[in-house]
Order: sequence, then structure tokens, then C-alpha cells
Amino acid sequence: MFILRRTGVMLLTALCLTFIVFILTTLYPNLEKLAKNQGNFRMSDAEVASYLGNRGYTQGKLQNYGEWLGVLPGYVIEGVDGKTRGRCSNHGVVEPDAPKFCGVLQGNWGFSSVFKEPVSDVVKTRLALTGKLMFWVMIVMIPGALIIGVFAGMREGSRLDRSLSTGAIVTTATPEYVSGVIFIAIFTSSAVGLKWFKGSATSAMDNATLENFLLPVLTIALYGMGYIARMTRASMTEVMTAQYIRTARLKGVSFANIVLKHALRNALIAPFTVIMLQIPWLLNGVVIVETLFNFKGFGWVLVQAASNNDIDLLLAVAVVGVIVVLLTQLISDIGYVFLNPRIRIS
Repeated sequence: MFILRRTGVMLLTALCLTFIVFILTTLYPNLEKLAKNQGNFRMSDAEVASYLGNRGYTQGKLQNYGEWLGVLPGYVIEGVDGKTRGRCSNHGVVEPDAPKFCGVLQGNWGFSSVFKEPVSDVVKTRLALTGKLMFWVMIVMIPGALIIGVFAGMREGSRLDRSLSTGAIVTTATPEYVSGVIFIAIFTSSAVGLKWFKGSATSAMDNATLENFLLPVLTIALYGMGYIARMTRASMTEVMTAQYIRTARLKGVSFANIVLKHALRNALIAPFTVIMLQIPWLLNGVVIVETLFNFKGFGWVLVQAASNNDIDLLLAVAVVGVIVVLLTQLISDIGYVFLNPRIRIS
């Protein structure tokens, strides 16, 4: 019942957020720019209105949203040029056997005006590339951050704690575009001389190797690693001062067993939330890194859609972002139950 309630709230939230995104994305200035991009930049206001009217953009926001979502029949309009256009048509030509509903729920995300192919194909390809980048970032970031945080929190105030905490603060305070530029200047530039990584991240789209994929992975991982490590350190420090830890020490339990069997599980509750929040951040926050290293993934597509006013693609990218955020929050809530039995009992 808990999962069903959370899923219901998640669906309602997704519906509200997608409606807000749809309204903001299809404001008239954006539609006007779309018409001029597809037609010509010297179009008059009357020509812009005719273009938008022939393509169903002037029916009303609720009608447009229902058609885009796929809960209302797609428009069929007899244009002033004598052509019958419809949303559920093949390149503007309405066929007799065309379906009445053709929205997101039916798998029709629209057509990209920039890439000249279905939006679903663009999103699928670029999301897979960013997924590969996210996977290796998580592989590097999470174990490294947890190890640093646990070692720092085990001995609060020690020299090891101060050193690791300082390093974590430095990595978190350094933006990705700064560390990325530093990595490029040191390890790939001929001016410095350390040409260790000769491949480009663009080639990693087809064949990821250590030379062409390590730098973007490290750039993202180091930034998120410090934040998770600091949260783990704070949580570990609090747990190590708890009453049951003191009791275990008085009973003669070894320090290693205290950390691994008693402290670590409780200390992971707060970092688990932070780790789950890293997933939507990685999905949408890799824009700078993907642009810097010319890795044409999901973040790069977001930039292209926004800069070229590709409305259908921009909507799809926003919806994917909303879904990922809500799913990670659902997984986070379920994970609490396994990490903390008291939540399960309540």
C-alpha cells in the first residue's frame, strides 16, 4: 500500500509538472520563433498566425496538452492552402487509416526540427550515451565517497579526518567547468607536455576507452564525490557517538566489527538520499561536461533543443527529467525501509 500510494502521488505530480512544462515551452514567443525557423525570418504576424493555426497551435493550451499527451484526438485542420493537416498524419498528409490518438501515451513524441528524425529516436540514442557516462561516474564516485566519508568519520578530529574533509571541500567547491579545463590543460594539451589522453570524448560515443573516457568521468565524479563524502562523514560521526556504540565498546567488541556491523548501516541512511539525488543531477547536470568534452549525450541534446527552439524535443527532454526525478525519489523512499527497520514498523 505504501508503494501504491507513492506511485499514485508520483503520477499526479508528473501530470502537473508536465502540464507546467508544456505551458511554458509552448508560449507564443517560442511558437513564433518556431514558425519563423521553419518558414522564414521575414514572415509577417499574419503569416505566423496562419502557420500556427494550420498546425493546431491556436486551439487552446488544454486542447494542445491533451493531444500531446494522447488523451484527446489529434487535430485535423483544412488549411488555407487547401491541404488537410493533422497531428496523426504522415508528414502533414492525413491518411484514411490514420489513428485518432497519437500522443506521448501512444509512443508519439513528435518530430525533431533540428535532427530531422522522430524525437523518440533522438532521446533514446542520447539517453543511452549519457547512461553509459552516468554508470561509470557512479562506479567511481559512490565507493570512493563512502570510503572517504567512513574513514573521516571513524576518527573525528584526527589528522586523517582533517585531510580527507579538506580534500572533499576542495572538490565540491571546484565547478566542473574549472576542473574539466584543468584536466584538459594538464593531461591533453601539448603546451604542458603530459599528453596522456589522446582520444576525444566524441570517439567514446562509439568505443569508450581509458584514454577518451576517463577525463569526463573524473570531472563529474570528483565534484559529486566531495558532497557525498562530507554527508557520510557527518552521519558516521553522529553514529559513532551513539549509546549503542559505546555499549559495544564496553563489551569488548573490536573496532572493525563496531564500524562494519553496527555503525555503517545506520550511517548510510542520510548518504543514501544524497546518492539518489545524484542521479537526476547527473542526467541534467552533465550539460557543461558534455559540451566541454563534446560528448553528444542527453545534456548536449538539451542544449541543442533549447538553443534551436525544438519544442517537441525540448518537451521530451523535460519529461524524461521529471520521470527520472520522481522514480529516484520513489526508490529512495523504499530504500529507507531496508536501511532503517523502524520505518518499516511504523
